[in-house]
Amino acid sequence: MLEKILNFIFDLTTSVGLKLLYAILILVVGLLLAKWLVKALRKSKAITHLDESFAKFLCNILQVALNATVIIAAAITIGIPATSFITILGSAGLAIGLALQGSLSNFAGSLMIMLFKPYKVGDYIKSGEIEGVVADINVFYTIVDTVDNKRISCPNGSLSNSNIANYSSEELRRVDLTFKTANDTDVETVKKILLDTVGKTAKALTSPAPVARLSNHGDGPLEFTLRVWCKSSDYWDVYFDLVEGVKAEFDKNGITIPCPKMNVIVNK
Repeated sequence: MLEKILNFIFDLTTSVGLKLLYAILILVVGLLLAKWLVKALRKSKAITHLDESFAKFLCNILQVALNATVIIAAAITIGIPATSFITILGSAGLAIGLALQGSLSNFAGSLMIMLFKPYKVGDYIKSGEIEGVVADINVFYTIVDTVDNKRISCPNGSLSNSNIANYSSEELRRVDLTFKTANDTDVETVKKILLDTVGKTAKALTSPAPVARLSNHGDGPLEFTLRVWCKSSDYWDVYFDLVEGVKAEFDKNGITIPCPKMNVIVNK
């Protein structure tokens, strides 16, 4: 009797042990193979010609799907029936879905971003208080690098439902500047100085033609508006070069920039 029990335990242990070994083997080899396949896909011609943002998103989705398949295969090898496993997955999926509504919203937002492409990796965007260069678009988040070298993870669900300004989508961008001078300053002289400064600014474009006009006047200072076109990538260089250049030219020509004044009346 004892011999039968020992044989039964040995057979059971051997059977379960082999299944567990097979499951571990499938898990390890499968995950490594999945990682290798995704890595090979990233370098394949079928992916490299696609938009970089969409290619990364597609590879991330494929990675998750392959990993899930390997885990299911390992579980079935242990002896979990496929129907039971599917039922468990369905119940777990429902519970996880209710608990992770925000994450699912972000996933849906990722699909919307990939479909309509309001921006892509490398674009300079602004949404609310978030502003910077898009470093990555993954399944749930868009990673933005700000100009002061901060990395921000922005939920795709929020971005897909927000106003997004994409400063890199067009090749050209316009620089709009306003300058104030004393009320008695000669208008034509200021306009000439502004346009001459544009001509001396290396990255400013002459086509479309720059515009310098008097935009406001009254009892206070004169206000001049300068509009200059440049390449989107040169925006800040042109912006600062113009501000510094105009100030230098104003000083050379004796044009004063009015300071705020306040009249104080003292009653004794």
